[in-house]
Amino acid sequence: MSIVAPSILSADFGNLERELHTLRESGADYVHFDVMDGLFVPNISFGLPVLERVRQLTDLVLDVHLMIDRPLRYVERFCKAGADIVTVHVEADTPENVRAALEAVRNCGKVPAVCLKPATEAAAALPYLDLCGLVLVMTVEPGFGGQSFMADMMPKVTQLRRAITERKPGCRLEVDGGVNLETAPVCTAAGADVLVAGSAYFHAADRAAFVSSLHAL
Repeated sequence: MSIVAPSILSADFGNLERELHTLRESGADYVHFDVMDGLFVPNISFGLPVLERVRQLTDLVLDVHLMIDRPLRYVERFCKAGADIVTVHVEADTPENVRAALEAVRNCGKVPAVCLKPATEAAAALPYLDLCGLVLVMTVEPGFGGQSFMADMMPKVTQLRRAITERKPGCRLEVDGGVNLETAPVCTAAGADVLVAGSAYFHAADRAAFVSSLHAL
């Protein structure tokens, strides 16, 4: 069964508490929380105060995706604010600092994860697999919601699934970007087991049915 992680970047921010309750009622597994700093990606979203409030409003797993420059500066604060999973980009800092950020997350008792932009090869995640509980493959360019799914990322997903099976079987493999009822089966066939859906989930006429369809994959 796939894990479904709606991205609240596509939620109604004016009714965020209601949206979080709907996530629970619809059967979603994670809350995907996209943090953008306007530097690493060309957009700004939300940060620590919003995460702290979201943590108060839901007991779902908070899957925090840091699209920020030099994330080592902030990972401990995001852990303390309520994150359960903290994902950093391999492109956001030096290899030494990426590893240090993952170690800091682990030392906080949370799940460390790495993310790859579309142009980044699967091999870039492999040096960190020993620390990771999740690897995220972007199937759009990070920074904006509502983009079209990049099917040419599926060979990367398959490569990573093979590596995870051989080296870290308990590690999850997540995809984020353009995931909907048509593209989700493509992702799971390639080896993904966590599906981030933003626009497709929040615009679904029946959110529970949408989640149920993805769970069935």
